[in-house]
Amino acid sequence: MATDAPPPSKEQHKLPSPEEYNEVHQSAEFAELRRSYRSFAFPLTVAFIVWYLLYVLLSNYAGGFMGTKLFGNINVAFVLGIAQFATTFLIAWWYARHASTKLDPKAEAIKTRMEGGA
Repeated sequence: MATDAPPPSKEQHKLPSPEEYNEVHQSAEFAELRRSYRSFAFPLTVAFIVWYLLYVLLSNYAGGFMGTKLFGNINVAFVLGIAQFATTFLIAWWYARHASTKLDPKAEAIKTRMEGGA
C-alpha cells in the first residue's frame, strides 16, 4: 500500500543510540515528565474506579436507595448512571488539556533533543 508522504530522510532526524535512550531515561527532565504524568493519571484513575465500584455496589446492595424517584420517572440509579458517562468525558477532556499544556511540551523538548534538533 502506497502512502502520500515520503518517509523522513536520515538527514532530517538522527536515530538515537541505545546509550542515548538510557541517558534520557535516567535524566531529571524525563523523571519530571513521568512524575507529572503519574501525579495526574494515577489519582484520577483510582478515584474513577472507586466511583464506578460505588455505583456498582449501590446498584447491587442498595436497590431501595437507587430506586428512589427524584422527579417523574427519573431515579437515583439513572442520575448516577448518567453521571458515570459525564465523568468519563470530563476526565478525558481534563487529561487532554493536562497533556497538551504540561506533558506534550516536555515530551517534545526531549524528542527534539534526541533527534538532534535545537
